[in-house]
Amino acid sequence: MLNEIPIAKAAKSGAKETTPGRKGELVSPKTLDSMQLKLVPSGDWTRGFFPGNLWYLYEYTGKKEWKDEAEKFTANIEKEKTNGGTHDMGFKVYCSVGNGYRLTKNEHYKDVIIQSAKTLSTRFNAKAGVIKSWDNRAKWKYPVIIDNMMNLELLFAAIHITGDSSFYKIAVSHANTTMKNHYRSDYSSYHVVNYDTADGHVISKNTAQGYADESAWARGQAWGLYGYTMCYRATIKNLYLLQLAPYNNW
Repeated sequence: MLNEIPIAKAAKSGAKETTPGRKGELVSPKTLDSMQLKLVPSGDWTRGFFPGNLWYLYEYTGKKEWKDEAEKFTANIEKEKTNGGTHDMGFKVYCSVGNGYRLTKNEHYKDVIIQSAKTLSTRFNAKAGVIKSWDNRAKWKYPVIIDNMMNLELLFAAIHITGDSSFYKIAVSHANTTMKNHYRSDYSSYHVVNYDTADGHVISKNTAQGYADESAWARGQAWGLYGYTMCYRATIKNLYLLQLAPYNNW
């Protein structure tokens, strides 16, 4: 029965494959492209999804084979915990290591979560009140994309582990500032908001992957919906719940 589940088929296939690549060893399946399994290196923003799925398969079945594969694919993402050049720490580390810790309480996973949260926190600018998304983008000074709401889950996880309120303050500041500046009156979201770090004012609002600057990007809408649901769950702050109702209706 389990072998008929598409993700299980992909997992069994992906678990057997690694290959050298231009940006490093290709270590994790990302998708099927023309029925060929596409692999990505450790630094890819989707890198944590496959081991996360393996952890869910272990949780669903209780079978050791899935736990073994999840541990294997989670292990080679650990080096990302000190990668301060990306905001995708939640995508990469929380989906993989976070689920591993949730299901096994492995102390080593806990240490990786804490270090990853510390690394992500270095991208926070207090003047702007948000975590920077991209580096090396000449078009923007301090770009913040709606996707970044997803990475706050790593900070909230670190709060529960350590009790360090600095993680909480950064996560809440980012969520509140994003709520203020990313959303239009109809609750559709801009993809990119560009900030001035000197005083935190908004320089421009744009898109990088949507149709146009003033259009709504479907995947970005989903990032925000999940992000504020998660923020409410983590904080029980009504402002996030109030954000969700009209946002969901949009």
